[in-house]
Amino acid sequence: MFFCALQLNFLWLFGYSPSYSDIKAPTQRVGSELYTADGKLIGRYFKENRTPVAFKEIAPSVINALVATEDVRFYQHMGIDFWSLLSSSISTATGDKRGASTITQQLAKNLYRTRYNKSQGFVKRIPIVRTIVSKLKEWMTAVKLESNYSKNDIITMYLNTVPFGNNAYGIKTAARTYFDRETNQLTVPESAMLVGMLKGTSLYNPLRNPEKALERRNIALAQMNKYKYISNAEFEAYKNTPIQLKAGDIDESSEGDSYLRAAVAKYLEKWCTDNGYDLYEDGLKIYTTIDSKLQTYAEEAVADQMKTLQKRFYNVWGKEDPWYDSEKKKVDYPTRAIHNLPIYALLKKKFENSPDSIDAYFNKKKKMKVFSWSGNRDTLFSTLDSVRYYGKILNTGMMTMEPASGKIKVWVGGISHRFFKYDHVNQAKRQAGSTFKPFAYLAALESGMSPCDTFIDKPVRIAYQDKGKTEYWEPRNASYSSTYRETSLRLAMARSINTVTAQVTEKVGWDSVVKWAHECGIDSRLESVPSVSLGPNDVSVYEMVKAYGTFLNNGVKTDPILVEKITDLDNNTIEDFKPKTKKVLSDEISWLMLYMFRGGIDEPGGTSQALWEWDLWKKNNQIGGKTGTSSDYVDAWYMGITKDLVTGVWVGCDERTAHFKNGETGEGGKTALPIFAKFMEKVYHDPQSGYTYGPFPKAKEKITRAINCPTPRYVVDTTTTDSVAVDSTDMDVVPDEENQTLPTEDTPAPVENKTPAPVQPKAIVPAAPLTRKEERQLKRKQRQEEKDKKANTEGN
Repeated sequence: MFFCALQLNFLWLFGYSPSYSDIKAPTQRVGSELYTADGKLIGRYFKENRTPVAFKEIAPSVINALVATEDVRFYQHMGIDFWSLLSSSISTATGDKRGASTITQQLAKNLYRTRYNKSQGFVKRIPIVRTIVSKLKEWMTAVKLESNYSKNDIITMYLNTVPFGNNAYGIKTAARTYFDRETNQLTVPESAMLVGMLKGTSLYNPLRNPEKALERRNIALAQMNKYKYISNAEFEAYKNTPIQLKAGDIDESSEGDSYLRAAVAKYLEKWCTDNGYDLYEDGLKIYTTIDSKLQTYAEEAVADQMKTLQKRFYNVWGKEDPWYDSEKKKVDYPTRAIHNLPIYALLKKKFENSPDSIDAYFNKKKKMKVFSWSGNRDTLFSTLDSVRYYGKILNTGMMTMEPASGKIKVWVGGISHRFFKYDHVNQAKRQAGSTFKPFAYLAALESGMSPCDTFIDKPVRIAYQDKGKTEYWEPRNASYSSTYRETSLRLAMARSINTVTAQVTEKVGWDSVVKWAHECGIDSRLESVPSVSLGPNDVSVYEMVKAYGTFLNNGVKTDPILVEKITDLDNNTIEDFKPKTKKVLSDEISWLMLYMFRGGIDEPGGTSQALWEWDLWKKNNQIGGKTGTSSDYVDAWYMGITKDLVTGVWVGCDERTAHFKNGETGEGGKTALPIFAKFMEKVYHDPQSGYTYGPFPKAKEKITRAINCPTPRYVVDTTTTDSVAVDSTDMDVVPDEENQTLPTEDTPAPVENKTPAPVQPKAIVPAAPLTRKEERQLKRKQRQEEKDKKANTEGN
């Protein structure tokens, strides 16, 4: 009757006891594993870092060490070892306190938490009775386990539940954590050390107490020798073997300490809620769409370029602070940042009449580790020092997508997740600059225009209504001058000419530009203003890649997917993820947009021509792209398109008042574009990457718009014009990135109310002899143009 009352929790006296259904279906808190598309384990989500393992995968030495050390009669008793219980009682009475719990009893305690408060009932308030009841419940549960499972099953469940310190739960995770091995590869000394730790995971932790861990390991070895699991000779050899640890190379953070893992957790948040899964306890296997090789190449390209850019940024500003607003006024960023800290409000309240105490708090030096491209370094910084230091650090966001499948292949959320948690792919939103201009030209094509339609590159004054009042917008080119020449849409987009883009926007309507940006995949709220095409709105890298992917995917907008499938621990598929798609552009319009993007490479003075400096042009390869730079060089972008992939790159400081001083150091073509170029060069050079050189797909239908309108090449007569005064808008030549110091038309220039005096077209004279480098570039470009003409003819 007593045991029935115990099982039934009579009058809520005794607390929870596992039922037979609980015994039949035991649950473990098993972390979920995160894999790349090519099967590489890149992280886990867990509350207890555990990966279950089958009995056949456990080295026999582990089983032998466990039985010899913890429960030598394990294979003879029925869950309760009465002989050991009697022996323990006698030893305790004589002053030698020993435990008598069997492996099965310990499993009952670990698996069903029989000693937790919620399992104890009202008797938990009576100390001695509480202990007796807990022990009796462990006995009952142990007997139930023995009647339902084989000995091998019980010992396997035990080894999968026990903690081994350092947030390692279960033998598989412990083997990986301490020895970087699979469980079936553990040696006898390694097995003995792990089993020895079970007596006290902190006391016998080999990382914290190597001497005690060695002593405890040798006790386990002695037990194995005593019960004939190892010979005397083996014991003598093993006990003199030092502990040789090797940390596993898999990052075991439960908090997603990489941008990718944090992004996947966010991506699956709704799915887990809708489907009743716990990402941290249900042992899911999550297969992302990320390609491990491409991810590595992207991270390498980012690290290489950002290290260079940070040096450049420091050199530009020297000892001067870089924080200035759009009116060139100095900004006290550190003080503003300090005032925005939650602790500041508390200190201000506490030291209301003593501001010096607040200053003392924020100026107090303390040890901290800070990010550095030469290696994270320990230093003495005050809070104010830290704010000043990190306020000058450049960051980045990069994403690569395969539009045909919707799969995200690369996700680089920043330069270091440890120091900069903010993800610059989908959390950060920044001004898109000129990378937004293609949506104006898309609107133009949708209205019936062709890439060969022309506008005059001239100063413009655009009227618009603001709260019932007529206002005027006067955009200027980055060079502060205009050519007064007819400029095709393709050339205007290729050279990122602000005045032409503004005229196009006025003609199609800024509402139309906003509409087509949303249609292609921009989800952020966009202000419909005359300057919308010059990118004043904040958008994310994620959105821009999705929108540009629509152009490459034959006009089909595809929502990017970050997870391909999810399985359970037995590899049974739980969910396959497919992207949502919608046809938003015709085949002709999408092909024409790719043709427009190629203008950045093909057209004279195109803003993507710096790509010629990298090995990207074999086998008739074609690349389209668009640079972008926001006002004052705060945000730098590059959007790159190949026949298979779309990549977006943003570069800038998290603090918007920190920026470069000019285009030569801070525009998108000089900062973000090289990251794309270095990345694609690595991808193309790897024959196993799955992505090769090659032209864009041919048009699926007949192209009805005019596209054959080659841009004339103008050369300035330097005998009649002072060459120092010549602007890049007056010189249409193939640029040499190493030597060119002229401004480009990438950056939206400040608005001025005065209309500049017309600039007369320069005289056309024969070109001066080209350098050998310019000759190589020109020949390469001419070959490309011939191939393009042939391809266009075939397409038509």
